Amino acid sequence: LLALNLAVLIIHPSSADIRISPYKPLETALKFPGAKLLETLYSPFSRVDIFHSPAARYAPGLSFRYLDELPEQTGISVDAGDFYALTTNESRKDLRFIEYLPSSLPYEISPKSSVLVIEPKGGLPVLAAEFYGTDEIFKVDSNPLVIKAVKRHERFSTDIYENNTWTGLGRSWLVPRDNKFDLIDIWIMGSAPTGSFGFSEDYRFTVEAFEEYLGHLGDSGWISLSLFIVPPPRMELRLLSTLAAAAERQGVKDFGRHFAALRSWGTITMVFKKSALTGEDITSIRAFAEDRRFDPVYYPGIDEKEANVFVEMPTNAYFETFRDLVSPATRRSFIEDYLFDIEPVRDTDPFFHYYLKLENIGEIYSLMGSKWLYFIREGYLLPVILLQVLFLGSLLIFLPAVHRPSGGWSGLVPGSALFLFYFALLGLGFMFIEISFIQKMILPLENPSYAAAAVLSSMLVSSGIGSLLSARFHKLRSRRVLFFLSLILFVYFLLPSAIMKFIYSYSFAVKVVLVFFLLMPSGMLMGIPFPMGLTLLGRKRPAIIPWAWAVNGCLSVISPILAIMIALSAGFDAIILMGVLAYLSAFFCFRALESSGLSLPLQSSGQKRRGPSV
Repeated sequence: LLALNLAVLIIHPSSADIRISPYKPLETALKFPGAKLLETLYSPFSRVDIFHSPAARYAPGLSFRYLDELPEQTGISVDAGDFYALTTNESRKDLRFIEYLPSSLPYEISPKSSVLVIEPKGGLPVLAAEFYGTDEIFKVDSNPLVIKAVKRHERFSTDIYENNTWTGLGRSWLVPRDNKFDLIDIWIMGSAPTGSFGFSEDYRFTVEAFEEYLGHLGDSGWISLSLFIVPPPRMELRLLSTLAAAAERQGVKDFGRHFAALRSWGTITMVFKKSALTGEDITSIRAFAEDRRFDPVYYPGIDEKEANVFVEMPTNAYFETFRDLVSPATRRSFIEDYLFDIEPVRDTDPFFHYYLKLENIGEIYSLMGSKWLYFIREGYLLPVILLQVLFLGSLLIFLPAVHRPSGGWSGLVPGSALFLFYFALLGLGFMFIEISFIQKMILPLENPSYAAAAVLSSMLVSSGIGSLLSARFHKLRSRRVLFFLSLILFVYFLLPSAIMKFIYSYSFAVKVVLVFFLLMPSGMLMGIPFPMGLTLLGRKRPAIIPWAWAVNGCLSVISPILAIMIALSAGFDAIILMGVLAYLSAFFCFRALESSGLSLPLQSSGQKRRGPSV
């Protein structure tokens, strides 16, 4: 196989090239006349392309009242999908279009002494802050490669990222600081809505994240959220319910008096003020919307006739849904009755973009034109993958019990099932804990790739050390290790938030080292039960060692998929507890195996009984 692959690469080297789907936005933009790819940059978890194209026109939700041309813009694409634009800002006149963006609402009505822009990407929100004369602008973007790409093409952005610029999650950047801001502007859109969500973790928009943002606002500070409208409404409603939950946990008694929203033809902007909106604030919001022909969706005291006027929709659904979500009296019933899952998300279940309610799958299928493509685009293939793995795993696990060649499976007796159950518990428990640790470390390490690399390295190295130590020290080969391991893992379950806040303030390199050594105690103990079980199995049932190994391997493949599916509904804390329960069950199982009377099957006279050395 290796020789065949090498031959293919030598004869046809282009076969190794990564081909981007022609339906990706980058490929579409490069098909325009005069389009040109300028540069491609790579990092361990991202690809960024800089390109010229007539398609690189970036002014989300621009008012129809703006009739002039946009300034020169250069496209910047992330993973060939979502793209933004670098905008020429040689003069204030170039940026006059910013006044006609719905996302400029908070800059029109709020103080502009200190602003934090989270996820500025190509820099348009930073240019907006500069356009409105902000004294101090702080920028934090989760993708360092985007910042690097913008800096390499400064003639389009005039060094907007030279000062007060950091990379990472905005909430993590805020934790060790005591800054207070007049405005925190959170940018949640690229050049166009993708309509593709899924079940990936996103810690930027959890209740705890919004609590962090609220804690860094001045007494009259604002939070602004700008995003595309992607029907049917889901993302904007979950943002609203999550923001409301965080505000109420911070002591806001009447959320509706602090909140306002307006929409354009394709975007929606939501603002929240730490203090209650004044009559002057409401007048400014109404004037801004009317002058640019944007439709107000909600503000304190809004009349239904004021909504759905300039960009008319068939129904006034946005007004009705926002009104019901803002009011504490109707919020709970609205969330429960809504077609999609728009519950507030928390750090324990950070699947912000997962909106599927399984009980409504038939109705959602009909709403989406009776097409399964919607579920594929939304990332709902996980149950199908689980069924495939369960089918193949079941074949590997149960086939030996059905087909027993003479002598090959002579050691199979009913009591052997307890051994197989023990190794199944180890596979389940190890992977449940490992998946949970990876998820927990995404927040401090600020990227799933880094979290997976750090956790896997720590767990594999430390469990290997634990296995080696158990071979050297007899006292470690005791079932009490399983009980002690369960207690240690339960302690990890109780102290995650305190541990995370301790890690936040350090540099990335130090964070990786801390995570590595933080998980080593549990990893070392998790490396002992498997060889300990093999040793006992070698003494009592050596013939089924391959079978036990296969059962453990199959459960190790099934359990990560199962863990994600459970976490989608119950959160990752439940996965840790299930991992603890699996190791605790393994403790009782091992105790039963030690005390059982199982022995090797009798062999014919003259033969010497001999088992493998484990």
